[in-house]
Amino acid sequence: MLKFITLSLAQTLLLASGQICLKLSMDRMDKFTFSWVYFKQLFTNFYFALTGVFILSATILWMYILKNYPFSIAYPITSFAYVFGMLAAAFLFKEQVPFTRWIGVFLIVAGVFFLLKK
Repeated sequence: MLKFITLSLAQTLLLASGQICLKLSMDRMDKFTFSWVYFKQLFTNFYFALTGVFILSATILWMYILKNYPFSIAYPITSFAYVFGMLAAAFLFKEQVPFTRWIGVFLIVAGVFFLLKK
């Protein structure tokens, strides 16, 4: 079970890291337009490339998890990506996160804890 938990947390951390890098890349982009200039800027953006690496890595790990563990346990654990995202919003992006959202994060963590209890 420890291997499964470690793999699942790594997968969700990779997934959240991909989304964080996507946010960082979008923050560095000009206003969106359907133009070659915009897409050239996008595809030469380091954080956008890193997004792809993280998402691809998360997907490969997810494929392994799906092959080897029950879906009814594996899928709900992906909700930890929301926890990692909320932590990034608060500490990396310096967003003001209301207390009610922290309650939601606590409920996600508690829910996964109960899911893993046998």
